[in-house]
Amino acid sequence: MAAPLVCTRFSDNYELKEELGKGAFSVVRKCIQKHTGLEFAAKIINTKKLSARDFQKLEREARICRKLQHPNIVRLHDSIQEELFHYLVFDLVTGGELFEDIVAREFYSEADASHCIQQILESVNHCHTNGVVHRDLKPENLLLASKVKGAAVKLADFGLAIEVQGEQQAWFGFAGTPGYLSPEVLKKEPYGKPVDIWACGVILYILLVGYPPFWDEDQHRLYAQIKAGAYDYPSPEWDTVTPDAKNLINQMLTVNPAKRVTASDALKHPWICYREKVASAVHRQETVDCLKKFNARRKLKGAILTTMLATRNFSRSGRSIVTNKKGDGSQVKESTESNTTLEDDDVRGNVSTPPPSPALSSSSVGSVLGCFKSSSSTSFGSKTNNKLSIIVAANPQNFLTQARKQEIVKITEQLIESINNADFEGYTKICDPHMTAFEPEALGNLLEGMEFHKFYFDHESVLTVLGKNRGINTTVLNPTVHLLGDDAACIAYIILVQYIDKQGVPRSHQYEETRVWHRRDNKWQNVHSHRSASVASTNSAFSPSAINK
Repeated sequence: MAAPLVCTRFSDNYELKEELGKGAFSVVRKCIQKHTGLEFAAKIINTKKLSARDFQKLEREARICRKLQHPNIVRLHDSIQEELFHYLVFDLVTGGELFEDIVAREFYSEADASHCIQQILESVNHCHTNGVVHRDLKPENLLLASKVKGAAVKLADFGLAIEVQGEQQAWFGFAGTPGYLSPEVLKKEPYGKPVDIWACGVILYILLVGYPPFWDEDQHRLYAQIKAGAYDYPSPEWDTVTPDAKNLINQMLTVNPAKRVTASDALKHPWICYREKVASAVHRQETVDCLKKFNARRKLKGAILTTMLATRNFSRSGRSIVTNKKGDGSQVKESTESNTTLEDDDVRGNVSTPPPSPALSSSSVGSVLGCFKSSSSTSFGSKTNNKLSIIVAANPQNFLTQARKQEIVKITEQLIESINNADFEGYTKICDPHMTAFEPEALGNLLEGMEFHKFYFDHESVLTVLGKNRGINTTVLNPTVHLLGDDAACIAYIILVQYIDKQGVPRSHQYEETRVWHRRDNKWQNVHSHRSASVASTNSAFSPSAINK
């Protein structure tokens, strides 16, 4: 790996682009290296919010990522520390999650599952060879390098990874994701590299039939299953899986970590080494169907968490959904949901008792998740969200409607943010190329296409002057979403814009806006916008020329 460029500031070498994702203390944005034009993903950590312990974890993650160089691992290219932010620059992986790609394929067989787990094991073996234990192997962290057919599987997110010496076994704390935790972690026994192999066994099981080996809506019963290694191969779905595949799973899901297969030995298993002769090449449509439900439930669980977070932040910050949208995610406790990462490095106590979860056990929200059959879920709930849980349990369809509306609010936020940041590239990705618009600047004409919009991004207008030089604060008031079927929606809201003019005088403007959204290929695009003239302006009408005065 080439030595990272020496620079004092991130902006010296990189230009930030659109947001790709975010967490409680970080945001991931696409960035372009200025001197090469190459695209990367920048994980931007707000260090002002971090404790001393969090700083240590950040340094640990960067240190671990620097020494891992493998085609099946998302590679760290640069690490830059500034006064308020730490930037980690990684490979830009554009293929999405492995599990989402599988359900979109026209053909998927046991041999394909063998190829997938081989790449995962290759990445794990590289980690273990370099004294690294990932501790959070799960579908969300298995990505594809690109959307090209046959793209490499990439292991991502080393936020929970630890360094070990040789085959060291010690208590490193309770960390991981419930459905993928190993028995030794749940028993609070010393552990090491074998915890990753256990998680690989769970993943392989899912790759073959589309649902996990351990499942119960009650957290304690789930943990009891895992500690006992209580899984089976039910008919009829497992009847068509070869004995060699089951044999490898058995070696991975061995309760005694000392007898569990290593990554190196698993790669030598006949089902992987000689897959052309051993693994079945028959299309597994039932697996794809089950995996679709499994993926849908994972996304729904994420939507529940997002809605809880948004509801909490919305009520705390009044009506603003853009200015305060980042919030403080740390104030919302994570649940024990099967795709939610847990970490408590300081848990101690009786080894027979499972560690306390960040949230209480409850099956109220689990009853909603139960509408997706034959896959895993642990209990989900929180004292602080009892009202929401009751609403979900009583009327799951209503909750799904609210989650979809929240999705529309979020994508609208992203569009407004791209305008504020003068990010035309980000704007065009969210808008339909033939979108129509009716705006005061159009002088009563209905416009189609992006050229009219591009003019304001290209010139010294409200977008570039205010967004980059003088500062602009945008608050969205009273967002109202109307769903028009599964793939269309309309949102209406009021925008309050505050800025400092060229004379240093604070000004504000208010206007109404309506946007129509259409979802194509599982991606929302803005197909029409309608904006009113300025309302209740303190100084002048809302227009680029007026704001530039």
